[in-house]
Amino acid sequence: MKPVRIAIIGHGFMGHEHEKMLTKFPGIQLMGYADKDPSQLEDVTPGLKRYPSDEALINDPEVDVVLIAANNNQHHDLVLQAARAGKDVLCEKPVAMSLSELDDMEAVCKECGVKFTVHHQRRFDPDFRTAKEVYDSGTLGDVYTIKSSLYGFNGNMHDWHVYKSEGGGMLYDWGVHLLDQILWMLPGVKLKTVFADIRNVINFEVDDYFKILMRFENNISAEVELGTYYLADKVQDKWFERHWFVGGNRGTAYVDGFFPEGKIVRTSHLLENVSGKRTMTAAGPTRSFGPAPEGTIVTEPLPQVDTRHENYFENYVRAYRGEEDFLVKIPETRRVLRLMDAVRESGRTGRSIDFE
Repeated sequence: MKPVRIAIIGHGFMGHEHEKMLTKFPGIQLMGYADKDPSQLEDVTPGLKRYPSDEALINDPEVDVVLIAANNNQHHDLVLQAARAGKDVLCEKPVAMSLSELDDMEAVCKECGVKFTVHHQRRFDPDFRTAKEVYDSGTLGDVYTIKSSLYGFNGNMHDWHVYKSEGGGMLYDWGVHLLDQILWMLPGVKLKTVFADIRNVINFEVDDYFKILMRFENNISAEVELGTYYLADKVQDKWFERHWFVGGNRGTAYVDGFFPEGKIVRTSHLLENVSGKRTMTAAGPTRSFGPAPEGTIVTEPLPQVDTRHENYFENYVRAYRGEEDFLVKIPETRRVLRLMDAVRESGRTGRSIDFE
């Protein structure tokens, strides 16, 4: 069967990641790269084309799909150029810098009859899929809280990510992934309210810390926190990595690390109160926060998931051939952009925002 012929605009970090994955990917033929900085093309794999311009890549009759991995503020114009040249489009996240940009992109892609989707490969992160499997299984009973966090120890960002005009900052960089994961974890559930704290801790122009609190229609509260300057001296405890906590009325689960370690934790029985009788312990009368009596805490292993980022492109190839739907749908990315707008408004005003 004829491979899907893909050429990529942008040979920065993600461009290199795509090159490593797609050079010999089944069902895909990687054609080559364009980049506004010619020096970025010096280490392109021999045998791949090095286009002199974006236009040359877009107009190459041997290219079926243009994968856009350029700076965030370039996505809109490049999507329109590719679509108008009759090329199918795969765009890096965030797909656009505003809802109006996305609406424009979608309208032009529909008008030109080209396929259009977004690279949200972190739907296949093992840590996320483990937390999602715990939630989906119902093993924790009625879930009341989901926490997702990502901490770093340096603080400074690199290259164009430090400039607001280029679409830099952590909300655009990682926030779009973390919010997409939460929304995809709770499909079809309305998000009622959003409250956010967004800060520039040590960066001048762009955000490097945020905490986002969401309340869903099914009474689940979700918290997403990211800090690039969230210091601690316990690297061995995966402090500077990913953390999930899922709490229900039949137990909790913690999931630590991108390649996760953790457990499902339950109690063998609940603490008891005897009416009219005061019980003193070493921890005081409130035993809920004291050491658990021996045998009270029981654990189970986390579910095993088999997932990797290659799964995204496996779906892409099948969907491109019409064998299944694209995993990432444009209405889903629109909802994430709407949520990011609400997050920014809440961060600016200090108020909770009604969402859906």
